[in-house]
Amino acid sequence: SPAPAEPAARRASPETAAAVAAVLTEGGAPEALALPAAATLGEQAAHLLREDPWQLLAVPGVRPEQADGFARALLGAECGPDDERRTAALVGWLMERAALQGHTALDADEVRAALAGRGVTDPEAAVQHAVAEGVVLVFQDGLDPAEALDAAEGTDGEESGEEAGEAPEPVPVLLGLDRYALAEESLADGLGRLINSCGKGTDWADAAAAAPSPSAGELIRTVASAGLVAHSGGESARAEPAALIAAARGLGLRALATAHSVDGVHRLAAEAGDPRAAVTLSGLLSGTAGPGRDADGAFALDLLVVLDAPQLDVETAAMLVESLADGTRLVLSGDPHVLGSAGAGRVFADVLAARACPQVVSRTPDPGPIGELVSGIGIGEIGRVDAPGREVVIVPVRDAGEAVHRTVQLVADSVPRAIGVPSSDTQVITVGHGGSAGTKALNAALKQRLNPGSGRFGGFDPGDRVVHVPAPGRAVPGSVVSADAEGLHLDCAGTPVVVPQDRVESSVRHSWALSAHQAAGMRWPAVVVVLPGDAAQGLSRPWVYTAFSRGERHLSVVHGVDQALPRAVAEIPAQERTTRLRPLLEALPTPDAVQAP
Repeated sequence: SPAPAEPAARRASPETAAAVAAVLTEGGAPEALALPAAATLGEQAAHLLREDPWQLLAVPGVRPEQADGFARALLGAECGPDDERRTAALVGWLMERAALQGHTALDADEVRAALAGRGVTDPEAAVQHAVAEGVVLVFQDGLDPAEALDAAEGTDGEESGEEAGEAPEPVPVLLGLDRYALAEESLADGLGRLINSCGKGTDWADAAAAAPSPSAGELIRTVASAGLVAHSGGESARAEPAALIAAARGLGLRALATAHSVDGVHRLAAEAGDPRAAVTLSGLLSGTAGPGRDADGAFALDLLVVLDAPQLDVETAAMLVESLADGTRLVLSGDPHVLGSAGAGRVFADVLAARACPQVVSRTPDPGPIGELVSGIGIGEIGRVDAPGREVVIVPVRDAGEAVHRTVQLVADSVPRAIGVPSSDTQVITVGHGGSAGTKALNAALKQRLNPGSGRFGGFDPGDRVVHVPAPGRAVPGSVVSADAEGLHLDCAGTPVVVPQDRVESSVRHSWALSAHQAAGMRWPAVVVVLPGDAAQGLSRPWVYTAFSRGERHLSVVHGVDQALPRAVAEIPAQERTTRLRPLLEALPTPDAVQAP
């Protein structure tokens, strides 16, 4: 089975950490790496590092040049750029770094080129060794693993093309880590199982006829005859899954929605008129929310709707689908224009592209000037919109210092006074965490104005607005209540959370300002998007779309990027992710009854 969405951090024993620290010191590496190295490599970490110093590359944050220096200090003359221990570690590091960018696989040519850039003189042999050692798996559409390995070595394809008297069609050879390969294969198999086990017992006709909108009726009719359905639309389209949940419950079915955030749960529940209609996806998977599991480990559900589906990474999706019993209907619903998942994969985009199931596209537009602006961004256009109620305001700035000043002024004074939205309901969104107008700089300035204090609780004070990141890709908004020997006490949407002292620095941040990735799946009455001059290179159409669509009533844009904004919207689409899910889904046998339109 795929790894859990939120793996528990391994805690090393003091003895292991001390032994690792001794090896690190001997190799000239920072002793601060002892705990993370021991947690990553396990109880045998010190022995592993002494035998293979490049194992240090498995520790998050360590770069190849650091591992090379550590290896030279320990191995001396034995150390070389083509050492098989080094090349295998480099291949693994390249794959892990690609996963952080959303890829579940990489083209073998890209890996070989990257190895050459790191001083490896025979990248092809290095890739073959990594495959033989099980560091990576090799794939090629239509070939079994042995044939794919031949292709990766460059020994196949060309000859067969010559024999046939025609140039061969190049088919990319992909390398992938086994955890993502297993997750994608498990997910494809699970989705195929749901497609093929759909029952037709319930009569949904009356429920579809009574739907509150044509698009909701279309969604209900489609779900009536399909085990898997993809539903896409903007913020207003969330009313359609809400209507589906209400209709299914009215038919006596066990129906539930999940959302990426607590805010998304509350919005869906309000649309459905039922506080039990939705739970967070993390709560459902952990068992802290939802119906619980039956004796076979499956959720006690007849219908599950996954909102914010673009935020679904492949490992979480695989674990979710494995937990659905035969006959359960699954609806993946979301806005295909927003930023993708923080984790590896592009599940929603691959399901849409593979057309393995019926697709329902909402015809419900997002209302008002913000809806009009965001709708244009989705098709690559950005222009002026009429905003008689000051729903959209552009604030030009000359530099990052002015951007920070105007942002604080907007949040603390202008938006509350002119729009009637208090500072507590206004969210700042910016491109990155660093820089002169990133989240760190903005949060420092906003704290000084909105909740000044000494930061006596590890940099935090009671009343500070924070975001808790319990696992990569999960950002839970909250506020600081207090701190004691147990740790930092937070209130996260009414739920008390205690963050242990040793986890505060790595998992709690001030959150008056967030990145657009952190803000995905959430909305606020008012949003201030900050675009200082140095933000231009971080802009893309999905980024702008996501940031601009987070405001319900008001959007202020602190604008210092000149023509970079319209250029990003027009010319910089979503970054492509290399995945294997689409061809796996396209290879599924699809019953006639659920053929994609």
